Amino acid sequence: MNIFLEKFSLEGKKAIVTGGAKGLCNGMAQALHDSGAEVVLLDILDTVEEAAEKMAKSGSPVYAVKADLSKQESLEAAYQECLNKLGGHLDILLNGAGIQYRCPAVDFPHDKWQKILDINLSAVFYMSQLAGKTMLKQGYGRIINVASMTVYCASVLIPAYAASKAGVAQMTKALSNEWASGGVTVNAIAPGYMATELTANMKSVNPRQYEEITGRIPMGRWGTAEDLQGTVVFLASEASAYISGAVIPVDGGFLGK
Repeated sequence: MNIFLEKFSLEGKKAIVTGGAKGLCNGMAQALHDSGAEVVLLDILDTVEEAAEKMAKSGSPVYAVKADLSKQESLEAAYQECLNKLGGHLDILLNGAGIQYRCPAVDFPHDKWQKILDINLSAVFYMSQLAGKTMLKQGYGRIINVASMTVYCASVLIPAYAASKAGVAQMTKALSNEWASGGVTVNAIAPGYMATELTANMKSVNPRQYEEITGRIPMGRWGTAEDLQGTVVFLASEASAYISGAVIPVDGGFLGK
């Protein structure tokens, strides 16, 4: 293999991907796996076992752990289970699990606000904290958080989601400040408008909004899981060794327009 291309290889690396049972996080987990990493998919969905079995048909082993990351005890137990499956070593943590709820701010329910912050923000910190302890002892690690374009433009009807993702962005920088000197880089990916289950019905339910959004994206289309794969492999690999504390938009040029 070309010496330069070797920097992008994840052969022998071990990774945990939260929210990895489906959607964008499953696509990013697939990229880590295809690049050589041994992967644990950590998700609350019952389909996580099936997703792991499907991904493991070729290449490195893939494991499944089912847990509710909004509960501290469950999160800590799940992390330990993941670590055990990986033989006590962890190179990459991809914090991708997240939820969404749309509602005018004046009517936003307290329970929805709290649940979103528990999953989208607090779980990211606690998973990073546990991974940080492991990685700092090793003297090496890559933590990759999934933020959002709402870090830069908050949109409407998603106050809890916007707040949680802005928190992820700042947390990414704060953890980088503490851990980069110990060999642990912490970065975030900020996806733009992505074609997912959460957005699948927008074209039919609100075609005007869909057309307005699409018209502002210079590339003329919404993103897919495949559009995130190169960035996540880059941040997980030696090719990004001197990058930490960055929040990288993957938005088809939306923010530049």
